[in-house]
Amino acid sequence: MKSHLGAHCDDLSASCRLSMKLDLSLDRETVLHFFDRVRREHAGMSRFRRRHDGTLVLEEGETDPQDSIARRWLRLEVGALRFGYFAPPSNEAWRSFGQSLLEYAPYFLSLNDLDTDHLEVVYAFDMEYSGNHDQLVAETLFHDHPLVGFMMGEEATHVLDCQPYLGVSLSAACDVQAYLEVKSRTSTFEVRTGEYEPQILTVYLTVRRYWGGDRQLSLTDAFTRLTVAADNLATRRVVPLVVNPLALAIASRP
Repeated sequence: MKSHLGAHCDDLSASCRLSMKLDLSLDRETVLHFFDRVRREHAGMSRFRRRHDGTLVLEEGETDPQDSIARRWLRLEVGALRFGYFAPPSNEAWRSFGQSLLEYAPYFLSLNDLDTDHLEVVYAFDMEYSGNHDQLVAETLFHDHPLVGFMMGEEATHVLDCQPYLGVSLSAACDVQAYLEVKSRTSTFEVRTGEYEPQILTVYLTVRRYWGGDRQLSLTDAFTRLTVAADNLATRRVVPLVVNPLALAIASRP
């Protein structure tokens, strides 16, 4: 079962990044105690591995990354705590997962608001398309835009790069921000030869909160507010204005 946002694309993933100013303490005892606590609350998260760059990962058991089934993951990096939920069954399931992690992470990892740089929530809407992603984005989102004369004028044979990246502030102090990015994955070689492999076109929505000032929210409260803001923006703006038009354009292509 997909969340209502995931119904508008091939795959939806939600992730969160807590970025710190100082390096996290990733000693053996700290990591094992924290990961064991997570495993006891989320029993499916039993696969523990260490990447070549030293990143430590706890995730759902063995699954095929190509399968569109729900799976959760948690990652400890030198300066950040990251976690995510691929194909969450509902917005509530995703929010509950994040709240539980951020409730006890400060105790196990010795996190402090003085050390917190920012917290961000990212929604990624994936759509598979075998064709020129940049051409598709230009024709779908910029067909009546003043820049269309450059991208699809008589001088232009192909559109090679059309990856809009937009940012707005959601607060007067600019400490809460939202970003929208469309990421294409078409290579120049594919455009030149006309031979396209099925690739993922992704629409990213990022909502970020920077720390600072005298009064701060708890991590769980901040995460809840960011997910509510992201849900609202996704439902009212990103899905109807960007995701749905791209999905319909893909569906209309042979």
